[in-house]
Amino acid sequence: MSLPLEGILVISVEQAVAAPRCTCQLADAGARVIKIERPEGDFARGYDDLVHGESAYFVWLNRGKESVVLDLTKAEDKALLEAMLAKADVFVQNLKPGALAKLGFAIERLRKDYPKLICASISGYGEAGPYAQRKAYDLLIQADSGLSSITGGPEAASRVGVSVVDIATGMNAYQAILEALIKRGRTGEGAAISVSLFDSMAEWMTVPLLQHEGGKSPKRIGLAHPSIAPYGVFKSRDGADILISIQNDREWRILASTVMDDATLAADPQFGTNVERVRRRGETDARVQAAFGAMDVATLEEKLSAADIAFARVSDTGLLSQHPHLRRITIGSPTGPVSTPAPAPVRPEEPRQYGPIPALGEHSAQIRKEFSGK
Repeated sequence: MSLPLEGILVISVEQAVAAPRCTCQLADAGARVIKIERPEGDFARGYDDLVHGESAYFVWLNRGKESVVLDLTKAEDKALLEAMLAKADVFVQNLKPGALAKLGFAIERLRKDYPKLICASISGYGEAGPYAQRKAYDLLIQADSGLSSITGGPEAASRVGVSVVDIATGMNAYQAILEALIKRGRTGEGAAISVSLFDSMAEWMTVPLLQHEGGKSPKRIGLAHPSIAPYGVFKSRDGADILISIQNDREWRILASTVMDDATLAADPQFGTNVERVRRRGETDARVQAAFGAMDVATLEEKLSAADIAFARVSDTGLLSQHPHLRRITIGSPTGPVSTPAPAPVRPEEPRQYGPIPALGEHSAQIRKEFSGK
């Protein structure tokens, strides 16, 4: 069965997370992705060695790609990249703004010479502006965009535990490239796309920003909700952390009467509305904790499920690895097969196979021969 992007050639001068996230999605959809690496390799290869010698980051982001090593300070390797771009549909790069132009591959020139080429540039703050030349990594942008200021508990700002800035940026670039491919199919014209880490996260910060500009800046309250109660973590008798979410007053009455076995509380007007429960958040949470703390987690989860109350176990990675809804795929790597979480979309009518992780320069010889005849 053919895949949506079969026949699409993607050339990517990439490293780290954001650009590889984008091109991984393109490869999953059937595109041929040629990853250009420096002689020392994508530095994400060295982030750790925890996947039987491979980096967890690199394994996650580079399945199904071909790796070619180029030294773009050398005329021969520049000529090879030029030959590849002449045949490419998409060019992705996340070098520092201006670096590509210094090497002779300015986006303006590429768009002129290859009008059907879709060029996607990923950067920290965009191609222009006062911060354009700053180095920008995920955690730096979490801090600078204000994300870290609303993450964590009251005592301190915190990093989000995964690379959300890079992931958001990579997915934004992927979306923009797909839109450009659709438009090119109608017009025959390529495109120049610029996606920045800062813009990606600033857009995600819309609600907190509007709340601040409306006069109520959001506060850090950990695993709780600033506007709803009870909406937070409560501990079972055997020490499990259970997060519940009560979305309306009817659910509160069900929680109190059916799960907590407290009909009097369910009927108490002092807790009858969310406004009143938030006003008495401390007492509301204390009542819930007293009831939950009297039950083992198995009993508590059973009662919550039977009452159709929204809840979740506060899992760690150990619990995630055993989660009944965790779907996995197995991909090859230079040091053996790796089992990873499956991509989110489920396509029963279009099952997919995922290519292996390339070794550094694994495809250099065949790509040089294909594109230069040498």
